[in-house]
Amino acid sequence: MNYDVLIVGTGVAGLYSALNLDSNLNILMITKGKITEANSYLAQGGISTVRSKDDITCFIEDTLKAGGYENDIKALSILAKESRYNIKTLLDMKVPFDKNNMGLSYTREGAHSTNRIVHCKDATGKAVMDTLISEVKKRDNITVLEDTYCADLIIRDNCCYGAVAIKNSESFNIYAKVIILATGGIGGIFKNTTNAPTVTGDGIAMALKNNIEVKDLNYVQFHPTGFYQKETSIEETSRQVFLISESLRGEGGKLYNSQGKRFVKELLPRDVVTEAILQETKKTGVPFVYLDMTELDGEYLKSRFPTIYEECLKNNIDITKDLIPVAPVQHYFMGGIKVDTNSKSSLDNLYCVGETSCTGIHGKNRLASNSLLEALVFSRRAALKINSDILNTQLLTPEVTETFDFKTVENANRSMLINEFKHRLRGNYSESISC
Repeated sequence: MNYDVLIVGTGVAGLYSALNLDSNLNILMITKGKITEANSYLAQGGISTVRSKDDITCFIEDTLKAGGYENDIKALSILAKESRYNIKTLLDMKVPFDKNNMGLSYTREGAHSTNRIVHCKDATGKAVMDTLISEVKKRDNITVLEDTYCADLIIRDNCCYGAVAIKNSESFNIYAKVIILATGGIGGIFKNTTNAPTVTGDGIAMALKNNIEVKDLNYVQFHPTGFYQKETSIEETSRQVFLISESLRGEGGKLYNSQGKRFVKELLPRDVVTEAILQETKKTGVPFVYLDMTELDGEYLKSRFPTIYEECLKNNIDITKDLIPVAPVQHYFMGGIKVDTNSKSSLDNLYCVGETSCTGIHGKNRLASNSLLEALVFSRRAALKINSDILNTQLLTPEVTETFDFKTVENANRSMLINEFKHRLRGNYSESISC
C-alpha cells in the first residue's frame, strides 16, 4: 500500500492534520479501534484561546506559571498567536460553540487569569470530533482504515518510510512519503485514567524501540477531580474514570474534605490542587474529597453540564443537590516524542502531533484546556510544512520480512512502558501505574 501521507490516529490532531494537507495528496488514516473511540471525544471543558492581542502576554504568563516556567517559550508564543485563527477555522466548519448575546461564551478554568475558554456545553471534544469526521468524509483523497493497529515503523538510515500494520490478524506494510503519528498519550498503563481504552502509549513505545528522540517523559498530569468509585475488580489492568471537568470549579464549585472543611483554592494549577487533595486524603484516611455545586442554580447546571449531570445521576448523585466524590486520576502526558515548531521529530519524514508529541509548551504541568489548542495549532503547522516539502520527498519501499502479532506487540509495548514509567515516577504517582 503506497500513499503520500500516512496518519496514525484519528483524534483531533490526526483529523485536523488531514484536513490541512493539500487536497491533491493521497492520504491514509489508520486507527486501532473505531474513529469515534479516539480520546479527543472525551474532552469536556473546552479550548483555550487568546481573545485579543492584548491577551497574548497574559495567556503566555498563565501557561508559563502553570508549567513551572519550564515551557518552551518559542512554541508557546506560536500557540498564543495562532490560537484565534484555528478557533475561527472550527467556527467556519460549524463547530457549535456555546454563545451568548455578546458572541462566543467564554469560561474560566484553573490557573487562567481570565475567561478565555470556548466550549460546547461539557462535551467540547465530541462536538469538535463530530465536525472534523464529517469534513474528512467529504474528502475523496482521504481514506480511513478502522481496527488497524500500527505495530512498528519502517525505518532505514534515520528515515521513516512507513509502518507495519495489523488488521484481522494479518500484518502488512504501508509505505508513505511522510508519516504523522497522532497516537495519543499513555493512560492505559495506569490503574485509573480518564483516557479512552485505546490510549496505550503506542507512539511512545515505537519511539523508545527505535531510538527516536523523546522529551520530558517524567511529566505526567493527574487531574484533581475524577469521579470517585471503589475499584470493583483486582483483575482490571486499567480502569477508565469519568472526569469531573475543571469547568465546574470555574463556574464556582467548591472543594471540601470529608469533614466539611475547605482546604485549597479551587482555581490553582492542576498539580497544586491534586497535591492538596492527596494530602487531605492521607490526613483523613478517606480516599476522596467532595466537590460542591449546590450553590449554583440547578437548571443552569443541567443546561451547562448535561453530560456530567447525567453520568453522576447514573451513580445516584444529583449534582444540583448532592456533593460529588472526587479524587485525582491520571489524565494527560506533557512529555512525548520531541518535535520542533513544525511538529517534525528527530527522524526524517516523521511528524508527531497531539499528546504523543512534546512541543514543550506545557512545561511540567499543562494549563487547563490547552490540549486541544495544541493539537489544532501544531497539527496545522505540520500539514503546512508537509505541503511545502512533499514535492521534494521520494517514496521508497524498503522490504520488511518480519511478521507481527497484535497481542505479542501490545503486551511487549505495555511491559516496556510500565517499566519505563515506574522508573521515572516516584511516590504516589509511581504506585498509580498498573502492575
